Amino acid sequence: MKAIGVEEFGGPDALRVLELPEPQAGPGEVRIRVHAAAVNPTDVMLRTGGHAVRMPGRRPPFVPGMDAAGVIDQLGPGADGRLAVGQRVIALVLFVGPRGGAYAERIVVPAASVVPAPDGASFAEASTLLMNAMTARLALDAVAVTAGGTVAVTGAAGAVGGYAVELATADGLTVIADAAARDVERVRGFGADHIVERGAEVAARVRTLVPDGVPGLVDGSNQTTEVVPAVADGGALASLRGWAGPAGRGVSVHPVMVADALTDTERLDALSRQAADGVLSLHVADVLPADEAAKAHRLLEAGGVRGRLVLDFS
Repeated sequence: MKAIGVEEFGGPDALRVLELPEPQAGPGEVRIRVHAAAVNPTDVMLRTGGHAVRMPGRRPPFVPGMDAAGVIDQLGPGADGRLAVGQRVIALVLFVGPRGGAYAERIVVPAASVVPAPDGASFAEASTLLMNAMTARLALDAVAVTAGGTVAVTGAAGAVGGYAVELATADGLTVIADAAARDVERVRGFGADHIVERGAEVAARVRTLVPDGVPGLVDGSNQTTEVVPAVADGGALASLRGWAGPAGRGVSVHPVMVADALTDTERLDALSRQAADGVLSLHVADVLPADEAAKAHRLLEAGGVRGRLVLDFS
């Protein structure tokens, strides 16, 4: 079967079309005929060697991709009774595992990592959901602002930040979000109640709206210490790139890792249903043939992409 991966870590051109053995579903697993795989920043980290420490003893090739959409074509023994051959599904994929990631015509994953695709969504649209929405869900759950409270979201125009705004709004929270001038309408469309200008002074701008600081902040822009002053004494900050503080003033820092929720079927399914209901929006920046994965990575690294780039394996 065709897959896209790297034999050696490097730049976008390190990505190659590979011919790999077709995987077979084992106990508790399902095989998916992939139609679309979203391209995420963590895929770039795999390509450049940033995840090598998580793959001790593994030998190349390494196949990126944590987000897949497609059709189940094989059920392993004891696979979840929720699922059936021929069903349209989405999956979170552990690309640092021995089977590799989602950039392949067929993938085998635990049944618990697979849920029905959102009704009405194309494969490309559906492939953009789970990794980023689950990250946002974990971040909001970590800061644990009660309904009626206020949460701040940085990087709100991005994939994780946008979902954090939408989920927080659905949770009944007041949302303060940042945005560049060109993204204000986009972020307002996600449901943000207040929008402040993004940048190094974002914490001060949040404080002009909430002088005592917000009880919770999702740091989608990875500004770490720059945004801590926006958080109230004793509040909480969710970080997305592993930063763990310290933050001072009793502010707790919660590093969020989506890999911790790969088999959290209940939350994965809830996110899919929220997308089907229009609570979460699906944003595709562009769909490229799988063979053009290097181009997709170059576009992502250039910055400014709104929505997700998607590789077409159909």
